[in-house]
Amino acid sequence: MEAMLSHATGICSHCKRPIPAANIDLHYAYCFRNLRKCKLCDDMIPKTIAEHHYLTTHAPVTCSLCSEIVGRDVIDIHKGENCPRRIVTCDFCEFPLPAIDLAEHQEVCGNRTELCHLCNKYVRLREQYNHEVRCNGVQDSAAAVGSSRNVREVERGEGVRRRRQQNEFSTKRLLFTIAITGIAVILGSIFLQKKADPSDLH
Repeated sequence: MEAMLSHATGICSHCKRPIPAANIDLHYAYCFRNLRKCKLCDDMIPKTIAEHHYLTTHAPVTCSLCSEIVGRDVIDIHKGENCPRRIVTCDFCEFPLPAIDLAEHQEVCGNRTELCHLCNKYVRLREQYNHEVRCNGVQDSAAAVGSSRNVREVERGEGVRRRRQQNEFSTKRLLFTIAITGIAVILGSIFLQKKADPSDLH
């Protein structure tokens, strides 16, 4: 019977915790006098540090990134997941930027294209993953010829454009050299004429 009593417990009406029945009156007197339940987290806090507990655990703080006021207990979650000024990276180029600017950046960035080396097609970055899943690198001969022809035509067009630019530059350079030489010849002949003018000898 005594063993059963020693294991019996009661619930403290102040802190709602199970307490050995033999000590419950003493516990309640101490608990009621010294502890207070936090209304925000339900922890039993010593009355002497209740204000400190609130200030260090629950008091609102200002986010250093976006200046929004949030609860201290959720500031880390806010900065890591919800803050519009938190730094995130673009899915396509891995450029770091504020979360608030991500959608606009990715709208532009995801429309850039890259050449698929399996099928020689240019694919938008936003469609690249799905393309790689479907692309087996095999094309029907007509598509392969057309694709390689398109690539060669692009390369040929770039080569022609580059040569045309080089020719235009060379022509301009030649004309500039001729013009400078002509001016030098004219100035030289005028100078020599003045020097050889017989009227200057008298």
